[in-house]
Amino acid sequence: QVQLVESGGGLVQAGGSLRLSCAASGSISSFNAMGWYRQAPGKQRELVARITSAFITSGGSTDYADSVKGRFTISRDNAKNTVYLQMNSLKPEDTAVYYCNAIVGGHPFGSWGQGTQVTVSS
Repeated sequence: QVQLVESGGGLVQAGGSLRLSCAASGSISSFNAMGWYRQAPGKQRELVARITSAFITSGGSTDYADSVKGRFTISRDNAKNTVYLQMNSLKPEDTAVYYCNAIVGGHPFGSWGQGTQVTVSS
């Protein structure tokens, strides 16, 4: 089973940027879709960005939650078994623990990693 390790979180002021990374212990090329999720205190985990690969070796297509559209960019490097989330123009409401996972049948697949904490101060 592929293990996922998220990193890159931290404390940033509103308007700042962070780049999250999700490193997989095995190949992610077999997963057509990979996603970044987040969970804020007292709230359910939500999908914020998803990337699919029409062709496994290339970049694929992306889609985003309305709340992050235009500010976040998801990308993947299948050769490095890594998925990224570039977050710009961060807002306090982006504060959450961020997780990545494969998406199979429209649902997260496999075990969750520990996530990475993102805290945005106003």
